[in-house]
Amino acid sequence: MAASKCIFTPRVWKSPLSRCIHRAARALNTAKGTLSRPGAQHCPPMEESGGAGGEVDENQVLMEERGVSPGDSPGTEEGSPAVVRPRDPPTSTLQDAGPRKSSSSRSSRKSFRLDYRLEEEVTGSSRDKHGRFTNPWSTWKFPSWSTLLRFFLLEKNHSNVPSSKEVLDEELPVVEPWFLRVPEAADGAVGSGLRVTWLGHASVLVEMDGLVILTDPIFSQRASPFQFMGPKRYRGPPCTVDQLPRIDAVVISHSHYDHLDAGTVTQLNERFGGDLRWFVPLGLMDWMQKSGCENVIELDWWEENCVPGHDEVTFVCTPAQHWCKRTPTDDNQVLWGSWSVLGPCNRFFFAGDTGYCSSFQEIGRRFGPFDLAAIPIGAYLPRDVMRGQHVDPEEAVEIHKDIQARHSLAIHWGTFALAYEYYLEPPVRLREAMEKNGLNVEHFFVLNHGESRVLGGDREGGGI
Repeated sequence: MAASKCIFTPRVWKSPLSRCIHRAARALNTAKGTLSRPGAQHCPPMEESGGAGGEVDENQVLMEERGVSPGDSPGTEEGSPAVVRPRDPPTSTLQDAGPRKSSSSRSSRKSFRLDYRLEEEVTGSSRDKHGRFTNPWSTWKFPSWSTLLRFFLLEKNHSNVPSSKEVLDEELPVVEPWFLRVPEAADGAVGSGLRVTWLGHASVLVEMDGLVILTDPIFSQRASPFQFMGPKRYRGPPCTVDQLPRIDAVVISHSHYDHLDAGTVTQLNERFGGDLRWFVPLGLMDWMQKSGCENVIELDWWEENCVPGHDEVTFVCTPAQHWCKRTPTDDNQVLWGSWSVLGPCNRFFFAGDTGYCSSFQEIGRRFGPFDLAAIPIGAYLPRDVMRGQHVDPEEAVEIHKDIQARHSLAIHWGTFALAYEYYLEPPVRLREAMEKNGLNVEHFFVLNHGESRVLGGDREGGGI
């Protein structure tokens, strides 16, 4: 296998990329670091050592990073790969200006430390006595069986999605993405700014700080385990997987079928192979491996990692309020989350699928302000069913404020009819909520399927 590709076993990184690993080993021996800039920026990368060969035993580094001595037995079954168990969730003792201790994570391979801004503990996810992941906030409440029964049998569906393609083309046009209209610019840089393209639902293409990132990709016609039944998209994707530009990383928020699509994962893996890095929450590693993906990083809340060769950009799995279920027996066996992507020039927040909770204020305090956020605004009615798991447009604006987003893109609407609000209502309520809060409506914007916007740099507001 080529040296640029990585093979992962559950929870253990088997990458031969000695450069990143060597930097990680150097970081382990550094007790304190100094901020390169005040505020929410990173420390500069550490110089590589000129030791003999520059090679480091990866497994030994990983075990030392997690507080396991080489002689310890991780407790695996005979003949199975060693699984190194993480220590207690890392704590941050960082202060606004001055030295700070490095925080370790299960798969960290970076040469800098995050500026968490506050001197407070970092709390990872939690499970109940049955091993299922839980939401720790009082705002979480799963609807009762009687509420669900009323929803399915008595509630009226007001989505009213027209069957006419002509009407849909006028109301919700699907436009050709920039990388198809100007293919020679497919590898073009956006300078110090970023470019975002909405591909429908929660699928967003973001170019920032030298990376091309794809979120929750779904290019199939149905959000379902079967393509002959289940929620069908009423607006098709603006391109195919084969027409996408280079993709460096994919982030997955959770395992629901409208956010983790098996067909799309297979197509992306067939096209990009081991060069494509997947960032997923806890519990998804096995599924990704069985789907053929070999370059996978599985993280808990507040853990972070990077793309090899781009360790100046950090991917942090951050909390969200939701739930997971993909089969009749896997209730909340997979963690859900949002993602904070922190670069030297830009910061991007992907909310995924979520109800409103206090974690967004914490994310804003730690990592804000964000240059761009992708926040859901649809699938929110009836509220007694959807409140805990899906924000409405008013709550989306609260997230926009909590995380200190300079600009936000509305996602999770206009693609699948997943709830009972009128299909064109979300952006109307979003605009009203922004105006009610005295905010510039252009700072939380809506795009057509396939449309792009450039933020920052010399071409802000443009599509290419």
